[in-house]
Amino acid sequence: MQDNVNSRLDRIENLLERLVASREVAQEYYSTTDVARILKKAEWTVREWCRLGRIEAAKRICGRGFAKEWMISHNELQRIKSHGLLPRR
Repeated sequence: MQDNVNSRLDRIENLLERLVASREVAQEYYSTTDVARILKKAEWTVREWCRLGRIEAAKRICGRGFAKEWMISHNELQRIKSHGLLPRR
């Protein structure tokens, strides 16, 4: 009986560890660097997808003078992972 309980607890613990490891920390918005890392693509590629409208993204002011940085929402990142890029315009 004790062995059965211990083995079940071990399985539950292993499942919980895998679940925690598989979860991403959700942010409201991601930079092109973050999205590139998550999707295993080059940052330049992600910036081009934004520029070409293949990803729904917006520009935000950053600390680099007049240059603005792309930001991609968490919902858009999930959509890309599930359905891929938007068609070319």
